[in-house]
Amino acid sequence: MIETIGWIIIVIGVLFDLLGSLGLVRFPDLYNRMQAATKCVTLGTCGIMVGIFLITGFSSMGIKALICALFILFTMPVAAHALSRSSLIFGVKMWKGTVIDKLGEDKGREQIERDEKA
Repeated sequence: MIETIGWIIIVIGVLFDLLGSLGLVRFPDLYNRMQAATKCVTLGTCGIMVGIFLITGFSSMGIKALICALFILFTMPVAAHALSRSSLIFGVKMWKGTVIDKLGEDKGREQIERDEKA
């Protein structure tokens, strides 16, 4: 029974990775793409690792998968936050459809890309 649950979690993780890859291609700017990539790696890859742990149990492979899942879970959101913040600071513009720009409001400058005609 636990092996079946492990396989289901692996399939869900692969679907997350697949949808994140699709978002990486379809989203309009760096920040949206980074969000899609971060979510797919964090949830999808952690799901795959937890599924491997459930299938193999407390073997050396299962423990390594669990450690990798924890490492990814703790480091990916922080890395994505640091990359997106540095991109904003270095002037990478947000998509014109972006509604909220809290860092731009704090810094007193516009970070959202606007149409030239508007």
